Amino acid sequence: MSGQISAKDIVGLGRRTQKCGVATAQQVGTEQVLCGWVRKRRDHGGLVFIDLADHSGFTQIVVAPEKEEAFKRAGEIRSEYVVTVKGRLRNRPEGTVNRGVPTGEVELVADELVVLSPAQTPPFAIADDVEIKEELRLKYRFLDLRRPRMQEILRLRHRVYQATRRYLDAEGFCETETPILTKTTPEGARDFLVPCRLSPGMFYALPQSPQLFKQVLMVSCLDRYYQIVRCFRDEDFRANRQPEFTQIDIEMSFIDESQISEMLEGLIQSIWQGAVGQELTLPFPRISYDEAMNRFGVDAPDMRFGLELVDVTKLFAESGFNVFKEASQTGAIKGLLFPGGAKFSRKELDDLGEFVANYGAKGLSWMKFEGSECKSPIAKFLSPAEVEGLKSAFGYQEGDLMLLVAAKKSVVHASLGALRVQLAKQHGLIDQSKLAFCWIDRFPLVEWDEEGKRWLSVHHPFTSPLIQNERDLELLDSNPGELRARAYDLVLNGQEIAGGSISIHNPEIQRKIFSILGISPAEAQMKFGFLLEALSFGAPPHGGIAVGLDRVVMLLTGSDSIRDVIAFPKTQKGVDLMVNAPSIAGDDQLKELAIRVVKG
Repeated sequence: MSGQISAKDIVGLGRRTQKCGVATAQQVGTEQVLCGWVRKRRDHGGLVFIDLADHSGFTQIVVAPEKEEAFKRAGEIRSEYVVTVKGRLRNRPEGTVNRGVPTGEVELVADELVVLSPAQTPPFAIADDVEIKEELRLKYRFLDLRRPRMQEILRLRHRVYQATRRYLDAEGFCETETPILTKTTPEGARDFLVPCRLSPGMFYALPQSPQLFKQVLMVSCLDRYYQIVRCFRDEDFRANRQPEFTQIDIEMSFIDESQISEMLEGLIQSIWQGAVGQELTLPFPRISYDEAMNRFGVDAPDMRFGLELVDVTKLFAESGFNVFKEASQTGAIKGLLFPGGAKFSRKELDDLGEFVANYGAKGLSWMKFEGSECKSPIAKFLSPAEVEGLKSAFGYQEGDLMLLVAAKKSVVHASLGALRVQLAKQHGLIDQSKLAFCWIDRFPLVEWDEEGKRWLSVHHPFTSPLIQNERDLELLDSNPGELRARAYDLVLNGQEIAGGSISIHNPEIQRKIFSILGISPAEAQMKFGFLLEALSFGAPPHGGIAVGLDRVVMLLTGSDSIRDVIAFPKTQKGVDLMVNAPSIAGDDQLKELAIRVVKG
């Protein structure tokens, strides 16, 4: 921009009278001062038109040659300059009204125009209808966030925060902060460690969750706690995971699972109503972990469509087809029926086989019929009774396709669980407007780690086992793998959006669980001594749940990536492209922290 900087370039034209996206015909004739970013500039034969925008929208500015200084400035400005304009609102001339925007009936005729800040040419257009590579968006996140779509996401996220606080406050919860610098504890992922300058060689850990602190708060008689909290996990990044994320963390005393689910359903209802004005149907359906795995192959099922799994393991117990017979004895044989799938080409079927191979399946068997003739690569290995048994089990109709996997049960569930979703997406079976909430409960308490030859917690080490009788107590010693946990997840459209459990309040049971997990008394005291001591001073029965706020906002906005709903996210490699983090620490910093970096 040419010329000297004037005082007006610094102080502007006085107080902004309103935002750019709110001008209406009722204000015609009034003088307004607008401030914002130049989204578009158009020179139409002597008149300059500017779309002046802020987070609320834009107003069209008209600059005429009669206003010499303003017209000169209007000729110099470019996209994304920050300007302030003073003028009067008028109705747009006949034939130029834009009904597609709230301010489309009016325009501001500029008397004065001042450039508050010039701008370089942005690397991409500040608009929603352009394709931008994610790496570029994240590097220039301050520009990406100017786009209307991103502005609405941030404000919807704000409404989620406000709806959460209003609801939980009305329900008697106390918002309480817990430490960010804390102690390293095993919770399923690696901790981020923070060196302590005042204690060389010692480290804090960033919390993976406030789990232990919220239990201590229950021992402290707080009764109902919540916190909208940042959590940190140093794990290999998968789709829609971030090293730092936000959850709505909740804990309550003297409650059971039904009270927690009732409370959370009320919270979810308040969030949806407050954020997008949508009413939900309560209560949400509830199924057990075993039922979810048997029907859908996963513990977070998308229930907006069918394609449920069919178990035909017993049908092949005495089969002459050795592959199926062996699987019936050591694993499982399950499948799904795809209506109208008989028209799939051989290439499409081969592609499906390659897809399930990603989940450990060595093959995908398929079967269809032309009249009474069975068309399948495995037809010659099956008896007529087995073929008829499959048709009956699947409810086969002319034109359908049966798809089967025979393997270890875990492989069968993983491959078919993913396949049903893949087929539904490919063939448009998912109603995108539908909300399919579902509670999943009665998870296994522990699972056997074959490599480490030990039991691992399915949820976390502080989850209460489901003890309904004396036999369940005995299983703690004899076979903990048969025990169920008092744990529960809330799933929406195939995504886990909340998870929690009833916590252990009895110190003896807690020590027993540590023992099952191979945590010695000395190790338990070192890592969790403060919790065990707190429990020994009288702990109420308590439990809670944590809501993944980022994932909730992602689903509310219809975004495909969790990075879209976080103001400043990391890439899938954990890098902040805008600030170039992580970065190398200086030698002086490392020396002060008594740290020596060893290059790998």
